[in-house]
Amino acid sequence: MTGRVLVAGFATRHVAQSAHRAGYTVYAVDHFCDRDLAWYTEDCLSFDDLAELPDRITELAARHPVDALVVTSGAETIGTTIPLCGTPPRKVERFLDKLEIQRFFEGLEVPVPPLAASDQFPVMVKPRRGAGGWRNAVVKTGEELRRWEETWPDVPYIAQRLVDGIPSSVSCVTDGRRARAIAVNRQILRGEGESAHGFAGSVTPFAHPLAEEMVAAAERIAAASGCVGSVGIDFMAGEKPWAIEINPRFQATVDTVEMATGESVFGMHMDACRGVIPAVRPAARQVAVRRILFAERDMRLDNDLSALAPRIADIPWPGNEFEEGHAVVSVYGVGETETAAYADLERNTGAVRRLIRG
Repeated sequence: MTGRVLVAGFATRHVAQSAHRAGYTVYAVDHFCDRDLAWYTEDCLSFDDLAELPDRITELAARHPVDALVVTSGAETIGTTIPLCGTPPRKVERFLDKLEIQRFFEGLEVPVPPLAASDQFPVMVKPRRGAGGWRNAVVKTGEELRRWEETWPDVPYIAQRLVDGIPSSVSCVTDGRRARAIAVNRQILRGEGESAHGFAGSVTPFAHPLAEEMVAAAERIAAASGCVGSVGIDFMAGEKPWAIEINPRFQATVDTVEMATGESVFGMHMDACRGVIPAVRPAARQVAVRRILFAERDMRLDNDLSALAPRIADIPWPGNEFEEGHAVVSVYGVGETETAAYADLERNTGAVRRLIRG
């Protein structure tokens, strides 16, 4: 069963592409409206501020009658008259607040990094709201915490005790009562600068001794959450699988999950919204890696990168300008092993950098 869907959020290309491949007619409201988003959509409207999203959704739906609305980050709580395929705003609100997520995990007795006392350091400081981890920071002293507070004034936050481990996630689909894990992923973080803990890519599958424990915990968490459709559970794979966060929406790992398994994440999402979840976790056929390239300086991109597709995605239009540190393009690598996938990624990254540098 297919139809006409409107995908809305800050960044939608990964979901629109998945929906297009699944046979849907796709429309999008997106902050970037990158060049390749136009390949997968019949029409796209852009916006500058998230406050504009509801009006843009209404405008696009007036142009093109659609059967369903699917949301990504930034649009989770928007209420419209378009039938929603995903978690209802009244349920999703809880999982947009990291303090509420903390309490939810504690209530399930899932291992979660404990909240730190006010005089306890080092800690991981996180804004209570927001996605992508770009304002998260390891704070080692009271003075460093004050500097963080000065940088982000009036931003409520939580401080958790530090735990060691590898950033990872489990992608699930759920019908609101039952959940099935569809992939285990390793997360690639930026690793340096003010956005050191910001998301910068993923590897699927993630072969780790705790993978099956993470799967079991993620399925229990997702089922108990009451969320519907695509849901991601973030972990730190350390001495135990520490639950970190719930993402009650499509995750940025969609691309590598689909490339690794050959299955449609969008198709599984829509099935779950109708009460159908996979009987078993899809098997990985290969290893897929995605890495986001960020601008190394303030720059203008004059070259057309589209000839490098499908080795890249989130392709900017020629003439786009980028501030230092902002995302420019996503690059992929695939292979029978993780080593082979990374080698492919490096080849493709080299081709991209040559065009970016002109």
